[in-house]
Amino acid sequence: MPTGNKYVSFYYETGSGMQEIEVNHRKTALLIVDMQNEFVLRDYGEALAFKQRGEWERWIPFHDRLDDVVIPNTKKLLDFFRKNGLEVTYGRIACLKKDGKDRCLVQKKPGWNEMLLPVESYGAQIIDELKPMPDEIVVNKTTDSVLTGTNYAQLIRNMGIETVIVTGIVTDQCVSSTVRSLADEGFEVIVVEDCCAAATQELHDAELTIINIIYCNVMSTDEVIELLKKGIEKSSLADAVRAG
Repeated sequence: MPTGNKYVSFYYETGSGMQEIEVNHRKTALLIVDMQNEFVLRDYGEALAFKQRGEWERWIPFHDRLDDVVIPNTKKLLDFFRKNGLEVTYGRIACLKKDGKDRCLVQKKPGWNEMLLPVESYGAQIIDELKPMPDEIVVNKTTDSVLTGTNYAQLIRNMGIETVIVTGIVTDQCVSSTVRSLADEGFEVIVVEDCCAAATQELHDAELTIINIIYCNVMSTDEVIELLKKGIEKSSLADAVRAG
């Protein structure tokens, strides 16, 4: 069963479900959202704060999923994109002012979402396993969505991108906000289920159920790679025919 068929909301229960899609690999970009040291590492940033407050136990499943599922699958997808010369982009939370004055209100309010990550700080950097290469675009944001308050949409339009494949954390916040923004801006969106995570599996599944079909197509890593392979093979065949 296609991964997306597991995430069907009330609005689409009586519909035809997931539609078969095609993508033009030359017009497709990978977007990795907020896979930063602050949020991912077990011995730094948020994890240390959780341990100090006695909250670590409840966050272990989230970090287990990151280590065992999200990072390996994202690396697999990233390697595929790079091997085939496809566009790779990143969005990360990073403020330009050291005191965080330029952050949005959400990031200034007390609570879990309050964060101060100056752009050059260690916590703001993408984890080593997924570290950007020199020619890959990294967009800094002080918001949830990678598009809000940034030039991301303009950049990828300039590059001829029509489809964005979204991965990262957390599913029900920055990933979801980004997906909705991309859809509103007219891009086709694929969310890679096993390259995303939320604080709990319940939150992850609930958000994917909400955004699937209307804002995006939810797929697995292997499904995305297979979809792109079909497009690459089809394009190669067409090129061979034209070449005679």
